[in-house]
Amino acid sequence: MARSPEGAQSVGTVIIAGAANLAIAAAKVVAGLLSGSAAVLSEAAHSFADTTTEVLLFVALRRGARPADEERPFGHGRESYAWAFLAAVFTFVGGGVFSITQGVHAIMIDQRQDDNLISYTVLAISAVAEGISWRRASRQIKGRARRFSISPWLVVRRTPDTTVKAVFFEDSAALIGLVLAGAGVGLSQITDDGFWDGLASIMIGLLLLVVAVTLAHSNLSLLLGRAAGPATRREIYEELVGVPTVVRINTLLTLQLGPDEILVAAKVDFADDATGAAIEAAADEAERRLITRNPAVRFVFLDPTGSKAPDRPDTGPG
Repeated sequence: MARSPEGAQSVGTVIIAGAANLAIAAAKVVAGLLSGSAAVLSEAAHSFADTTTEVLLFVALRRGARPADEERPFGHGRESYAWAFLAAVFTFVGGGVFSITQGVHAIMIDQRQDDNLISYTVLAISAVAEGISWRRASRQIKGRARRFSISPWLVVRRTPDTTVKAVFFEDSAALIGLVLAGAGVGLSQITDDGFWDGLASIMIGLLLLVVAVTLAHSNLSLLLGRAAGPATRREIYEELVGVPTVVRINTLLTLQLGPDEILVAAKVDFADDATGAAIEAAADEAERRLITRNPAVRFVFLDPTGSKAPDRPDTGPG
């Protein structure tokens, strides 16, 4: 199965994010050990969790892009959601629990710091690297928003491309985590009290848990089966009603099979005087139009039916 341009962008986004996370994770470990900062060590765990996530997301993209076969006639797109779900559950929750535990321990023993300069330096470099990765994911989201004339935030909420969504959330959480870590290190240095460093570590852990729950919920809904987004359904409806001999769409159903794969099934009322050949031509035209407008449309099934009131509330473009 050929990968769509958006799918190819997602692979690049994941690779860049993974490489950046691996490099800065190693630097944070060194800085955390030398300075004794719990917050910086939590940020190291955060980056290692992100790196593991990128590996699983890359596996998701590769496995989900395999072509259809006899046992999987609609392809393997759903498998990408399973891997993305595992990435959210295991890596983020693992990183979150470690960070919270590290923070509690630092507060209980009043852990002091030795060399803050290396912590500030590594945090600053990490912010630059994370910012580059975040900007790439943000551009991809804004591009999709322009295509459908919707807000970027709505794209983040509804996009079926879990990889770019995960990277965007990861990098956003990473930038916030860096601010928290920097604040914790700075306040501990000013007050000579390890409480602030430990508190920053706990807040980083809670941030990771929030991201984990958000991504896990999103992937689970797609794994269980979800319709294409409202903007996509509107596009499909507009193309179908514009096909010659089509009088109305009685039922329109869509199913998100994978990040770049949509199944379309519709009960279509054709003109009463349309011949069998005309209906066949209209069906071919409908499929051509849908795929041209949105390459993510992989399967189109049209069922000629008599004129009647729509039997589903989502028949229209909403």
